Amino acid sequence: NGKERHVISYLGDFLFSPKRVRSPVSSLSGGERNRLLLARLFSKPSNMLVLDEPTNDLDIETLELLEEMLANYPGTVLLVSHDRAFLDRVVTSCLVFDGQGEITDSVGGYSDWVRRGGQLQAPTAQGHNKPTGMAATPVKAAVKAKPAKKLSYKVQRELDQLPAQVETMEAEIAALQEEMGQADFYTQDQTKVSAKLAHMESLEAALEQAMDRWLELEAD
Repeated sequence: NGKERHVISYLGDFLFSPKRVRSPVSSLSGGERNRLLLARLFSKPSNMLVLDEPTNDLDIETLELLEEMLANYPGTVLLVSHDRAFLDRVVTSCLVFDGQGEITDSVGGYSDWVRRGGQLQAPTAQGHNKPTGMAATPVKAAVKAKPAKKLSYKVQRELDQLPAQVETMEAEIAALQEEMGQADFYTQDQTKVSAKLAHMESLEAALEQAMDRWLELEAD
């Protein structure tokens, strides 16, 4: 909403306790990392979100949190999902592809579209579509999770190395913070003070960049 907030207060909205906020990313569970990814997504100014299968691999807590965040999002959300219950809870209209090159706008969620006579279509042996009325095979295919994208060797190696890099930077930042908290820190030579402050700023920027990259690769 454009207002500045303390990071601990902000992450509290994403179910992180003050103690957990200070934990290294490498120690977070899968659900916590998903919530951290959402926190970073919603921290950036925007008036439109485009989401592809956002409910994949989410636990119940994170799914409920995502629904709440989308309900309160002031802009436009365009999403693709096979989770029909999720669509019913969060969307105000659906874009319906009829398989013949036509797209119609249906007010409400998936169930609203069905109540108005909407039907799934299944491909025939000749490759043409015909109305099926919620056939079992298309339904099963629709709810199957999207397969994980295989990373290249180089990218997978980068992902494998990131946790250790993040942990090293977090440890160095913690040591510097402890040093800067000493009463006599600012009484020493100002050149040294300035150098350490600059190093801290550089480390924090590098850590943020590494975390962004880590979350980006895990999201893939």
